[in-house]
Amino acid sequence: MANEDIDQPESGVTDSRWHLNRRDFLKLVGGGIVVFFTVGDWLLSPAEAQRGRPYPTDPNAYLRIDKDGKITVFTGKIEMGQGVMTSLAQMAAEELDVALESIHMIMGDTDLCPWDMGTFGSMTTRFFGPALRAAAASARSILLDLAAERLQVSRDKLQVENGVVSVAGNRPRQVSYGQLALGKQIAHQLEGGTQLTPVQDFKVMGKATRRLDALDKVTGQALYAGDIRLPDMLYAKVLRPPAHGAGLTSVDTSAAEKRPGVRVVKDGDLIAVLHRDPEEAAAALQSIKAQYDVPAAEVDNATIFDYLVKVAPPAEQQDVRGDLAAGEKAARWLVKQRYLDGYVAHAPMETHTALVAPENGRLTIWASTQTPFPTQDQIAKVLGMPPEKIRVMTPFVGGGFGGKSAGRQTEEAARLAVLTGKPVQVTWSRAEEFFYDTFRPAAVVDIHSGVDAAGRICLWDYTVYFAGSRGSEQYYDVPNNLVKVRGEWMGGTTSAHPFAVGPWRAPGANTNTFARESQIDIMAARVGVDPLEFRLDNTTDARMLRVLRAAAKRFGWKPAVAPSGRGWGIACGIDAGTYIATMAAVAADKQSGKVQVRRIVCAQDMGIVVNPEGATLQMESCLTMGLGYALSEDIRFQGGRILDENFDTYELPRFSTLPQIETVLVENDELSPQGGGEPAIIGMGAVVANAIFDAIGARPCQLPMTPQRVREAVAKG
Repeated sequence: MANEDIDQPESGVTDSRWHLNRRDFLKLVGGGIVVFFTVGDWLLSPAEAQRGRPYPTDPNAYLRIDKDGKITVFTGKIEMGQGVMTSLAQMAAEELDVALESIHMIMGDTDLCPWDMGTFGSMTTRFFGPALRAAAASARSILLDLAAERLQVSRDKLQVENGVVSVAGNRPRQVSYGQLALGKQIAHQLEGGTQLTPVQDFKVMGKATRRLDALDKVTGQALYAGDIRLPDMLYAKVLRPPAHGAGLTSVDTSAAEKRPGVRVVKDGDLIAVLHRDPEEAAAALQSIKAQYDVPAAEVDNATIFDYLVKVAPPAEQQDVRGDLAAGEKAARWLVKQRYLDGYVAHAPMETHTALVAPENGRLTIWASTQTPFPTQDQIAKVLGMPPEKIRVMTPFVGGGFGGKSAGRQTEEAARLAVLTGKPVQVTWSRAEEFFYDTFRPAAVVDIHSGVDAAGRICLWDYTVYFAGSRGSEQYYDVPNNLVKVRGEWMGGTTSAHPFAVGPWRAPGANTNTFARESQIDIMAARVGVDPLEFRLDNTTDARMLRVLRAAAKRFGWKPAVAPSGRGWGIACGIDAGTYIATMAAVAADKQSGKVQVRRIVCAQDMGIVVNPEGATLQMESCLTMGLGYALSEDIRFQGGRILDENFDTYELPRFSTLPQIETVLVENDELSPQGGGEPAIIGMGAVVANAIFDAIGARPCQLPMTPQRVREAVAKG
């Protein structure tokens, strides 16, 4: 197929998001062997599949093998600290049988990479990974065919080692991938059915590997959107309202316009000052006099929960089993409890940033975004431009956690770049980051549960308001079960929330796991059974039993009925196809309400582990971040006013307060790789709440469990 005419295939498959035919693509990426891999609906996320939206059938995973043997992998996924740059490279290297060092990753470039919905939901490894492995395995198959022709032997006599194909028993008769790719442009349509490398033969996958981006990041060479500099670039500062929902009534920009080098732009709702020096731009912004009509605050962080229950939509019933009335009748012990969870910020190290450069009717964008292709579509819609005239590139992203799915800063920079004809960079201050964050939504969970005389859960009546269903799945053996979902976490500014909300690391699962696993512990204490024993007795889920026992073995769990005074807690859950069980030891003071987490052990079954080192780092990241929503992180607000503007009032976990953290990767090589970027965070609220109860006999039922709330729980008994 060398030098083949490779326009669109006869099937006529096209998509508005893919604007290059194959000939143009090959011209763009240069010489070498290119493998196209067309995917179908099997790469849909569960949410996409439920909506019935077909995933684009354009080339969705491909790679290039250059003349020098370097292999470039193109992916619409991005690297924001979760380590997929390394794990995806490991997958490609494994199936190609090359050294990891020969893989070069290009990520999140809308001109070079296949369309992708975005990087979220722990879906990169689960959904894109199999496609990449299949494409790499197909490339290896093609190369073996070419080598058999070159070496004049049958294919079954060939062996591959580190990118070199040789004749078995006659190693000098060999040819490298680079030599096979010399001067050729080959497009191969993968039809499916390619044999992947079995687990027992892994050489690269499954090995603890240092991250490919580690050196650049620790030496400061890694570039983020805010590090990009262009000639004649202007820094923009945008006028912001004092509260969400506030309307501008008057504005005086005359003082800013008089400052040397300052350019003031007014475009509808966008008022900005621009300068070549960011400090000058900031000073000019301060000189603007603006008046706003601020609506009266109807809710605040104390009254929001009653409001949410009041305005919640009708319930959607899920996981219906048995009959609740029969379950209540069979119960010897009944427990009814309400759980509250407030708004939480993403608080990434890197604030939202974008640089947009206009040139020859095109825009080139460097953006801190989890969604480069949706961002391309967003900007095209706002500006009325064809998407193919807009190139979005995603450098390293300094944390996202779901918060960088939204792209307001990119829209602002794009509008200003078009209006000025200059490259414009918008970098949010920490106050802007807090103000425009799409917070994890506040939520309420009501649970009415029962246990029969044999110690078995016989009733589970579960209602969740505005956290959605993720994490509410019932893995305990409950014959009479009903989950009622009243309002999802998804959406921007809605009638239920005074500001924008959106996904936050394992959206909804943190709230649901906190409520469910707290309720399980209350029932265990009511029955007078050790909380681990109660869980083991009430589930037959084999994976859950494995992670519970693995965590208990590492932790050294000794049975006792809570509250035992030890300060031990346990919680388990499922997220992104991964099972977790977490145990914690805490010290809690009844008088001050202060809680100190001393030790955490988390066991995780995530199927095949692509990079044990990366998986461990992600677990530790989740457990550390989870301490924040469990103990301190809570957005304070009055109506549309956000009262937290920095880390002096919004308290994140500090290294000085971190406990001993231990992780256990439970082997399960029979299952394909599952999600790893979010699952370990879901149990942190519950495990700390349960440990507090075990320590002092008081149970906080609202997150975060601040000293004040712990004291209130003590007072209530």
